[in-house]
Amino acid sequence: MIVQSKDPYGSIRLKSKNVKNAIVQKISQDFNLTPIIAEAYFRQISAYFNEHLNIKLSSGQIAYEAIAAEEPPSKHIALARKITTTLTLNDFNSDLQILADQGLAGLRRHRILRLTREAHDQSAVLSYEDLAVLLTTSPATVKRDIRALRQRGLFIVTRGWKHDMGPGISHKTQIIDLYLKGYQFTQIEQKTNHSETAVLKYLKHFTQTVQLHTQNFSPGQIRTVTGFSDKLIGEYIELYKQYQHLDNQRLKLLLNPEPREKKGNTDEKTL
Repeated sequence: MIVQSKDPYGSIRLKSKNVKNAIVQKISQDFNLTPIIAEAYFRQISAYFNEHLNIKLSSGQIAYEAIAAEEPPSKHIALARKITTTLTLNDFNSDLQILADQGLAGLRRHRILRLTREAHDQSAVLSYEDLAVLLTTSPATVKRDIRALRQRGLFIVTRGWKHDMGPGISHKTQIIDLYLKGYQFTQIEQKTNHSETAVLKYLKHFTQTVQLHTQNFSPGQIRTVTGFSDKLIGEYIELYKQYQHLDNQRLKLLLNPEPREKKGNTDEKTL
């Protein structure tokens, strides 16, 4: 009796003749791996490719490898995790006007503000050397520019920022403090060089810390739940105690948000 093939046209065999299987076979052969492990390598490499190389850019933008924000400044660059960021090197809508009004130095500082903010919004940080390469200048010039910007009260988050700040309170706590003092979101964004997304994120972190604190979680337990540093947790709790004593309305709104339909102030964001 002749048994009919379940795949008379060889569809199953043809499906195996694709790029993925060809690469998996090469990985298995070149590194003496089993097909299962070779396929696992392929999937991981594909994920790396999508993260670092599958980038869509608009006019004036570049893809730039920056150090992840959570990596400490003391960690060697070769060992630090990298993030492929999308940075706006040229924004002709604003850059040309800044150049006309403030000259080359003003344009350079304007771009430093933009580049550091964009990197930070993507959970990365740029160093003085990064900015110097991007702006075709020297690290010393970048350092002077950032010093001048900080003297204007602006927050510039760079890789060396933790060392630059010294023992003072973190920029996150300063941003929460501005919010509790009644500054509007647009004012906080302009003053701190942080986007609305970053400000909202810090408010959520502050609220989470305070809620755990009011539920009698210890600082150590809060650190375990949130992953925040002891220093930041301590700052948030002290800020909470300060404004709780002042019966601050914005603090009450953070901890007991009103339903959306009752929200009146268009500048108040829903956390």
